[in-house]
Amino acid sequence: MKNLATILSVLSFIGVLALAGMHFSQKEKPAKETAPVATTGGSNIAYVDIDSLEAKYDLLKTRSEDFKKRQAQMENELQRSYAQMQNDAYEIQKKAQSNSLTQTEYEAANKRLMQMQQTLESRKQSLTEQLMKEQEEFNTDLKKRLNAYLAEYNKTHHYDFIMSYAGSGSSILYAGAAHNITDDVVNGLNEAAKKEAQKK
Repeated sequence: MKNLATILSVLSFIGVLALAGMHFSQKEKPAKETAPVATTGGSNIAYVDIDSLEAKYDLLKTRSEDFKKRQAQMENELQRSYAQMQNDAYEIQKKAQSNSLTQTEYEAANKRLMQMQQTLESRKQSLTEQLMKEQEEFNTDLKKRLNAYLAEYNKTHHYDFIMSYAGSGSSILYAGAAHNITDDVVNGLNEAAKKEAQKK
């Protein structure tokens, strides 16, 4: 249960962190640029800072908060159920020690506790799987949105590669500010999400 938050956090960005780049054959001069085109060995390269995307992309922030709330609700529900089971076990033990239970009653009570435990384990697994499934679906949607936006963005910017960059765990060891298109991407994604929300 303690590792669930870490797992969900990692999953939340798998779709984005796995983005290796996009290759376009268009080499014409861009109509409008918000950052200078950086060239390396004849290729135009830019990057998106994943940490900034996480902090500034409204849809991602909202969904992350939703998942945190759902996880907290799930943990609270399970903790209440476990506490109830422990109380029942304590009462059974107390009655058994005071000889106020017959052998048959004691065995029936133990059987009921075992069933409660199995039910709780099943519930925990079911809730965890449901949350993970919703997270995976969101990751797929997030990657689709990002890819679609970058394809549109690149029609006027003509980068050969758009990489992902993260402060920790990134394969890119250094990223110059001139290559950073994160603000453009975040602003564009936020604007697209607003337009989509207005249509609903």
